[in-house]
Amino acid sequence: MRTEPTILHLDMDAFFAAVEQASKPSLRGKPVVVGGLGPRGVVSTASYEARRFGVHSAMPTAQARRLAPNAAYLGTRFGLYRAVSEVVMELLHALSPLVEPLSLDEAFVDLEAHEAPAGTQGGAEGARQVGERLRRDIRAATGLSGSVGLAGSKMLAKIASEEAKPDGLVLIEPGTERDRLAPMSVRTLPGVGPATGEVLRRAGITTIGEVAEAGADELLRLLGKAHGTAVHAMAHGVDERPVVAERDAKSVSVEDTYDVDLTDRTRVRLEVERLARRCVTRLRAAGRSGRTVVIKVRSYDFSTLTRSETLRGPTDDPGVVREAALRLLDGVDTTAGVRLLGVGVSGLADFTQEDLFAQAQAARSEAEAEAARQAAEADAERDSAVVEEPDAAVPADRQWIPGRDVRHAAHGRGWVQGSGVGKVTVRFEEPDTPPGRVRTFAVDDPELEPAEPVMLDARVAEALARGAAPAPEGGPGGGAGQSPAPAIRPKSRSGGAGASWGSGVSRP
Repeated sequence: MRTEPTILHLDMDAFFAAVEQASKPSLRGKPVVVGGLGPRGVVSTASYEARRFGVHSAMPTAQARRLAPNAAYLGTRFGLYRAVSEVVMELLHALSPLVEPLSLDEAFVDLEAHEAPAGTQGGAEGARQVGERLRRDIRAATGLSGSVGLAGSKMLAKIASEEAKPDGLVLIEPGTERDRLAPMSVRTLPGVGPATGEVLRRAGITTIGEVAEAGADELLRLLGKAHGTAVHAMAHGVDERPVVAERDAKSVSVEDTYDVDLTDRTRVRLEVERLARRCVTRLRAAGRSGRTVVIKVRSYDFSTLTRSETLRGPTDDPGVVREAALRLLDGVDTTAGVRLLGVGVSGLADFTQEDLFAQAQAARSEAEAEAARQAAEADAERDSAVVEEPDAAVPADRQWIPGRDVRHAAHGRGWVQGSGVGKVTVRFEEPDTPPGRVRTFAVDDPELEPAEPVMLDARVAEALARGAAPAPEGGPGGGAGQSPAPAIRPKSRSGGAGASWGSGVSRP
């Protein structure tokens, strides 16, 4: 264990939802839910305003709609989230060469691997100064807030950042770990999930302090040697895991959940082919190849099975992956109905090996390859949210998913608030403008077209700091109730409305 709190954990606050609120002035301070929008969609992120009504990540969107019917329900914009994440990660790399990203919005930083930034001192106070400066820099660069935890180990730094939420900083002084951990639930420890928690509960152990008191022998008896040893060490605040700069991906995969169970075998095969194409697109984008192809099939009753096949050597050939996935599918009965399909590649390598049975086929033309790439990218963008079936007359590239950016020839930039029955409702506003007006158009209006998102940058951050939009009624979050008007117009399926977003509360 370190004698100074030099491991920093950053966790951006409600990241996807916060990006949407920063991008859309009318949603600031209002309940926002980001994720899949169809009957089987799942919540990716809920804003803190939405969490007050019980909405949380991984919840079925249908359940979220019952809890918060007036929230704004938006599809994801992963391109924008990645771009904002890159800005944040650059700020972390300025602190230390040892940065371990866990996701787009979360990372560990080893502050010992770099000299203290100018203007800060060493020790615990210096670490606190670094954390506060990081939070200020993130807000200045993106307009977003992040919570920071500082401690002598990764486990404690992550626990500290959870305590700091939202928009705060918590530092756990080395030597105080046992007292800090003792009253916490056993589920706070990494690796202690529902099953392990239930085993410990039945033994009368519900807090971390009780885990520490139980002793190593009792934990080994309850949990087994490997797991029991790890839980015993963590309960005493011991976590020797280093910050690892590069976490090598073990696999690349894609999957889709369907609004209606797939029962037609031909449709299932076509979906597997499409997923295999997307998987290879991601594989090539990462500059990798793989030798094991995996399919995942979830049936109507939620039972899930996986099948895998190991090839003769690593490959990034779409034909090889597709044919292997289809062979695996041949051994799966899908007649009862399929609600989810997935295709993945594991056993990754940085090179490819000619495959004798597939790559001996005639080479595809450049035009065919380009068409496949474009189709895969279109599929990947569509996959960012599961939505209701669009009107049949609307082309695939003009599906108006709530939250997506658009541009109108006469009214300028805006975002889709909702669509349905041949109409699309758009709110015309930009990140640095006041809340805009809402207008409705035909879904095939030739003057309305998709647009690229506006990046959250210093200019947008300044607008947020100035309070470009008026504060919501009842203070930040709009008071205890939901917004007085539904986020969805009666003729629209989904969308969002709201007032302005109050700034987060910063705690020392």
